[in-house]
Amino acid sequence: MTYTEIILEKKDNTAWIKLNRPDKLNALTPVMLREWKMVLKDLENDPDCRVIVVTGEGRAFSAGVDLDFFKNDKVEPGNPFHALGMEVMNLLESSTKPNIAMVNGYCFTGAMELMMAFDLIVAADEARIGDTHTKWGIPPKWGMTQRLQNVVGVRKAKELSFTAEAISGKEAERIGLVNKAVPLADLKKTVEEMAGKIIKNSAQGLAVVKNMYQFGNLHTLKEGIQYELDYDADISDKRDALQDFKKNI
Repeated sequence: MTYTEIILEKKDNTAWIKLNRPDKLNALTPVMLREWKMVLKDLENDPDCRVIVVTGEGRAFSAGVDLDFFKNDKVEPGNPFHALGMEVMNLLESSTKPNIAMVNGYCFTGAMELMMAFDLIVAADEARIGDTHTKWGIPPKWGMTQRLQNVVGVRKAKELSFTAEAISGKEAERIGLVNKAVPLADLKKTVEEMAGKIIKNSAQGLAVVKNMYQFGNLHTLKEGIQYELDYDADISDKRDALQDFKKNI
């Protein structure tokens, strides 16, 4: 499959997706989102893919939705662009493969919303992450107000959205918006090491645990605990290691 606005590379059981409009800071378009969606669907059925990493080509993860798109299209709930973004986010959240956002640079507005759908986020210290919906007078449609307050708390979320000011990757780590921030020069190595640690574990077990976390994120604590208790999981890909667990600790 040939893609025009993303790049797909596979190495050591990891799929690397690069958003590829560097001259536009990887601003999101319907074409890019459709290609991203197709790749995620294909990778879900690829047994050699154990971890998915998404990053941006050039200076940005993504500057967000290409604002040229809104010059000719109304910003309304029925806009097909909104549905495409939600489909990508739903695929990231429902995938059995752990996924990592490698935020290498600018990450604004719609891209920040997409970022929050990833399982794990590693950012460059130098990255700039921000919600600029209010700056441009564009209402959020991909869950910004709901996910952000759930991650960093309602007052910090309001501060970020009301001021539309960007924060560094290091500050994003401090407030819990990303898992880890490291110097840009160390970013890829850090993500590779994280992916390597994940790949050593049970693929079936990872899928089950991810499913449980996702259920808990959408339900009450009581419902989540019961869901975990009742979940019937047949995990067989680490049975040999379990039999000789003392050697595998």
